[in-house]
Amino acid sequence: MEIFNPSTAKLVAKKLLEIEAIRLAPNSPFTWASGWKSPIYCDNRLSLSYPDLRTFIKECLVGVIHKNFLSIEAIAGVATAGIPQGALIADKLNLPFIYVRSKAKGHGMENMIEGKVIPGQKVVVVEDLVSTGGSSLKAVEDLRKNGVEVLGMVAIFTYGFDVAKTNFENAGVKLVCLSDYQHMLEQALSDGLIPDEALATLQKWREDPGSWGK
Repeated sequence: MEIFNPSTAKLVAKKLLEIEAIRLAPNSPFTWASGWKSPIYCDNRLSLSYPDLRTFIKECLVGVIHKNFLSIEAIAGVATAGIPQGALIADKLNLPFIYVRSKAKGHGMENMIEGKVIPGQKVVVVEDLVSTGGSSLKAVEDLRKNGVEVLGMVAIFTYGFDVAKTNFENAGVKLVCLSDYQHMLEQALSDGLIPDEALATLQKWREDPGSWGK
């Protein structure tokens, strides 16, 4: 798991905080679908409603791909949030685009992957947000089952959980993100969005999210 570069990580975090795509509430935590209590809620899909930010994120992700995956032949988005980001990048790079469903379509061809799948094609997967990596790596597995060569994955934001790092390493998938939780905290502190005394509990959450808040 890598970060594109520290300056970009802080700038992306700043912009996501400004539009409240990232919200911090250490004293009134959110509840995830998993049941985890969390001081952060991240919905990067909000960035799609801001043309300048949408373009900025697209250009940054294209830069990541140019630097890390030169032999790319197609883009694959992860449903649902990775679909618009992936389509924007594919259009910019003039590359084929496909996307991976969370589950197979229940009618018609019952596709798991939508678009023209070419065995042996070298693909970069685009994701919006990486938490544990479970759904992201399931998409990689589905692509590999269909003969696609996955060069790696790019994403806007990651919480940087240790379990995610382990999962990506075990799957043999290179992940490069624009920003992460630690750079976001540094930016939020710098911008006065969180008090100094909240920093410790926010950092503790990332280290052990399953038991935080209990």
